[in-house]
Amino acid sequence: MFVSLLIIFTASLVIIALFHRLRLPPVLGYLCVGLIVGPTSFDWVNDSDALPLLAELGVVFLLFSLGLEFSLSKMIALRQVVFGLGSLQVLISGAVLGALLMMFGVTTPAACLLGAGLALSSTAIVSKELGSLGEIFSSHGQNAIGVLLFQDVVAVLLLTLVPVFAGTSDQAWYWALPLTLGKTVVLFVGLSLASRWLLPRLFHEVATSRSAELFVLLALVIVLLTAVLTHLLGLSPALGAFLAGMLLGESHYRHQIEADIRPFRDILLGLFFVSIGMLIDLRLFASHGLLILGLTLGLLAIKGCVVALLVKWRGSDSETAWRSGLALAQGGEFCFALMSQMQQNQLMPADLGGLLLAATFCSMVVTPSLLRAAPRIAARLHRKPNEETRLEEISALNAQVQSHVVICGYGRVGQSIGRMLLNAQQPYIALDNDPVRIEEAAVGESNIHYGDSHRGDLLVAVGLERASLLVIAVDKTDIALLILKEARRINPSVPILVRTRDDSQGPELKEAGATEVVPELLESSLMLASHALVLLGFPEQRVRDRVDQIRHDRYRLLHGFYAGAEDEEL
Repeated sequence: MFVSLLIIFTASLVIIALFHRLRLPPVLGYLCVGLIVGPTSFDWVNDSDALPLLAELGVVFLLFSLGLEFSLSKMIALRQVVFGLGSLQVLISGAVLGALLMMFGVTTPAACLLGAGLALSSTAIVSKELGSLGEIFSSHGQNAIGVLLFQDVVAVLLLTLVPVFAGTSDQAWYWALPLTLGKTVVLFVGLSLASRWLLPRLFHEVATSRSAELFVLLALVIVLLTAVLTHLLGLSPALGAFLAGMLLGESHYRHQIEADIRPFRDILLGLFFVSIGMLIDLRLFASHGLLILGLTLGLLAIKGCVVALLVKWRGSDSETAWRSGLALAQGGEFCFALMSQMQQNQLMPADLGGLLLAATFCSMVVTPSLLRAAPRIAARLHRKPNEETRLEEISALNAQVQSHVVICGYGRVGQSIGRMLLNAQQPYIALDNDPVRIEEAAVGESNIHYGDSHRGDLLVAVGLERASLLVIAVDKTDIALLILKEARRINPSVPILVRTRDDSQGPELKEAGATEVVPELLESSLMLASHALVLLGFPEQRVRDRVDQIRHDRYRLLHGFYAGAEDEEL
C-alpha cells in the first residue's frame, strides 16, 4: 500500500505540475495519473483494498466543505430544486437511457437500473469545478448542487436494489425506497440536533484552549464520524458529510474548519480521481474507439438536453438552462460502483460494462472543459429571451455617457474605486455578476448593471468604445484575463487597469493588453513601508519619490519572499 501511494503521489506531482503550466484543470491530471499507473497501462499500482476507501474519503471531505458554504435557510430555499428538478431529471434521463439500452438487447431489469445509474452525474467533479470557478451560488450552480444532492440519495437506493433485481435479496423495491428516504430524514434530524446543542459547545471549548492541533482534530473527527454514522445507516457517507457541513455553515468557526480540512480534502480527492482513472481499460479505446466516442457524445447530449429542457420548463432563462445542462451532462462516480455490482450479480455482460465505463469516464474527463466553456456554448445555443431587451435598455441608459470609466467587478475594491470616482465627479459604470450585490447597489445607484463582464455585447452596451478607462477589479486572474482580451478586441486603445492578488501573472496580463497591473499585496506593502518611513522622520517628498521609483521598476525591490508557516494563501 505504501509503495502504491508513493507511486501515485510521485506521478501526480509530475502530471499536476505539467497540467498547471498548460493551465488545465487538476482533475484531468489526476484522471490521467490513474490511466498511466493503472493495470491496463504500465501496471505500476497493484489492486489494494485501502485505496478505494481513501479515495471515498476525498469525496466525503469535498462534500463537507461544500456543505459549509450552504446554510440551512439556503438549503430550504433549494428544496424545490432538490426534490422537484432532481427527481424529474433522474426519472426522465433514466427512462430515456433505459429505453435505449433495451433497444440494444439489455434485459428490462438491467436497463432500468443501468439507465438510472447513467442518469447520475459526478458530484466530485462538478462540485470542485463550480467551486474553483466561483459559480456555486449562481443560478446554474445551485441547480447543479440541488440535483446532485438528490442523486446521492438515489445512488444509495440503486445500490440496494441490485441484489433485489438479481434475486439475491429478500427485500422488495417498494420497501427499499421508503426505508432509504426515512433513514435520510432520521439522519438530518439527528445532525440538526447535534449541530444546535452539542457541536457549538465543543468548538467553543476547543477554541478557548487556543490549540490549533485540537481544532484540526475536532474538525477531522466530525467529518469522519458523520461519514461513519451515515455508512452505518446504509446511506452515502458523502451525503451525511454535506448535511453536517451545511448545519455547521452558520457557526462562527466555519472558515477555520474549512481551512483546517482543506489539505486532507485535496490530497484524498486526488486519490479519488486517480482511482477512477485506474478502472478504465485503455485497450478498449484502440479496439472500439469510435463506438466509445459515440456513446460519450450520446450520453452528454441526452442528459444535457433533458436537464436544459427541465430547467427551462421550470421558468429559468435559456442561458441558465443550458449551463445547468452542461454541468450535469456527464456520468458519475456512483455509476462505476453500480456497474461493478451489476456485473458481479450477472445482470449485465462484461463487454457492455467495459464500453459504458469507458464512455462514462470520457464524459467525466471533458466536464471541466465544458464548465469553463459553458458561457460561450450557452450563448451560441440560445440567447436569453429578454437578453436583447435588457441589452437595449442598458445601451439606451448609457448612450449619452462619454469619457466614463467602466468598472468590471463591484466588490469591495470596485466599490472603493467607484466612491473615489464619484467624489472626483468622474462618471463611471459598473458591472457585476452577483445578483444580491447588484440588487442592493441599485437602490442608491443607477449606473450598476448585472452581467458577466467578459461578455463582449455587455461591454459594448455600457459604452466601452467611448470609455476613457477600464478598471478590471474582479478577484480571479483567469476571469480578469478573459475580460481583458474581450475588451482589447472591442477597444484596442482604451487604458486598462487590472487589479491582481499578487504579481505572479503580471507579465501575462501585460502581454494581453493591460496598461497597468496593480498587485494589491505588493501595493499594500509599499503603502505601509512609506508610512513607516514618514513616521521615522524621512522627508515626505523623498519617500514619495522612492515609492514612484519602486512602481516604475515594477516592484522589483519587493520581490523575494521568505514563506512562513501561516502563508499558505500567499
